[in-house]
Amino acid sequence: MNDHHPLTLRLQRDTESGLQLVLHYHDSMKTVFSGIQPTGNLHLGNYLGSIRNWIDLQNHHRCIFGVMDLHAITLPQDSKELRQNILDAASVYLACGLDPKKLTLFVQSEVPEHAELTWLLGTLTPMGWLGRMTQFKEKSAANENLGLYAYPVLMAADILLYHADLVPVGEDQKQHLELTRDIAGAFNRRFGVEYFKLPEPMIIKGVARIMSLQDGSKKMSKSDESDLSRINLDDSADDIVKKIKKAKTDSLPTITYDESRLEIYNLLNIFAAVSGQAPQGLAKSYETSGNAKFKNDLADLVIAKLQPIQENLSRFKQDKSYVRQVLDEGRNHAREIAMKTKKEVFEIIGLN
Repeated sequence: MNDHHPLTLRLQRDTESGLQLVLHYHDSMKTVFSGIQPTGNLHLGNYLGSIRNWIDLQNHHRCIFGVMDLHAITLPQDSKELRQNILDAASVYLACGLDPKKLTLFVQSEVPEHAELTWLLGTLTPMGWLGRMTQFKEKSAANENLGLYAYPVLMAADILLYHADLVPVGEDQKQHLELTRDIAGAFNRRFGVEYFKLPEPMIIKGVARIMSLQDGSKKMSKSDESDLSRINLDDSADDIVKKIKKAKTDSLPTITYDESRLEIYNLLNIFAAVSGQAPQGLAKSYETSGNAKFKNDLADLVIAKLQPIQENLSRFKQDKSYVRQVLDEGRNHAREIAMKTKKEVFEIIGLN
């Protein structure tokens, strides 16, 4: 990771040797932390909602991005598939344009301090705080376990371990970041130190949530049973055409940007996010064109957008040693920060 920090020289008094001329770094860059789980094929919603934003962020901030495999195992996973999904996820990130010279990309489980800090923070987290988390309530009925219940504390540890200033979040993740801030504040108050920063949400404006192609009320998801519900980043051109042609719409003859028309509203948002045009203007352009032409043009646009990503992905999948090298270097840099945080936290708490 290439950090460029402006340098200044200043005189500093040393108790033994008197005055010394010392180099000081003045670093105005903010640290951004984010991550995504390695649970199967990444899709267009992941790219438009998260990965594409990371590409821009890496040019303006100190970015630490993780493949969050410890989070993934709160739900049942096939061990062989999980190992492959971890490498595939990293390959996709790199194929989309993440530059390991500008950021840190690592695998969460390869930095054991994530789990260690989770335990320490868990001892400060009231059960009532966790009981209010909606994600646990949504998932626990079918798969209740302690890991799922403590999931938000692990997320807090992920963020606080690197003293992140900013965390890109969607509407569905705001509650997790609020809990992270609460836990950081509880630690600081308990030990009488201002050690952990209270990370701020980074709301990415201009990109609407990308919903399922088969149900406009549900977010596009890797876990949806129907593959027709999403466009995977490695889908063939024929698959993309088929999925967009079969995307659910309504019976109205015109195309309008109306949030009550869930499915056409979603397709317009996808068209806008990929093309960079305003969805209202697109709706006006295609108002009387019919769904067939609108869907054909959208399919062509998505195919063209994903082609260079897919070419990169093919190259990275053939050169797994490169991907592994990037993850090893990312792990080393992440651990350098994480071990320092752990050492300081242990000293504050009174552990050896």
